[in-house]
Amino acid sequence: MDELQELVIEACRHPPGSPQRQRALTKVIRLASRKLWRENVAYYEDALQQTWVYFCQNVCEATTGRKYDPTQSSVVTWLSAYLKRRLQDFYIQGREQETRRASIRGMASRSGETGELIDPVDNLAANPDVPPILQEVRDWVEADGSGDLVKTHIKGRPEVNCQALLLRRLPPEASWEDISAEFGLPISTLSSFYQRQCLPRLRKFGESEGYL
Repeated sequence: MDELQELVIEACRHPPGSPQRQRALTKVIRLASRKLWRENVAYYEDALQQTWVYFCQNVCEATTGRKYDPTQSSVVTWLSAYLKRRLQDFYIQGREQETRRASIRGMASRSGETGELIDPVDNLAANPDVPPILQEVRDWVEADGSGDLVKTHIKGRPEVNCQALLLRRLPPEASWEDISAEFGLPISTLSSFYQRQCLPRLRKFGESEGYL
């Protein structure tokens, strides 16, 4: 049995939320981070964040998925498999967005040839009902009651703040490429700031509302 599995067993001996479990899980995250599947794509950090949330929810108890079974695989293999699936989800979402944008451009181009004015927005499919949780998250971001989201911004760029980035990353999320072009900043700068400053605030809100 490797060190990571021993730490998982140690963590699961303690009740959820206890300092002992949190300390053990933090060690697992620190040690496993260096060994997980890697890809050099803009959405990697988002997929990784989802992986850690899944880990904390299912490593000891089956909260949102199947509980981790140390007899079936190592912790790294289990997490890497989940991470790959989330990366695939982001890839498919990106392709779908590109296809949608290409379709809209095509319709706009065709309308120009005939002289017929067509608003591309009119050709978009009706949005499905917004899930209540997503709407609540959006309301929280837009309201920003404490002003913390707006105040937390990239140095020297007050308009590039957590409220602006979170709104753009909520479904249907804008791609990091589009956000980079909009603000004139590298994807790595935006993504790093988002991971370090914005996602923790979003996670804190999710925990306070009982979503996580």
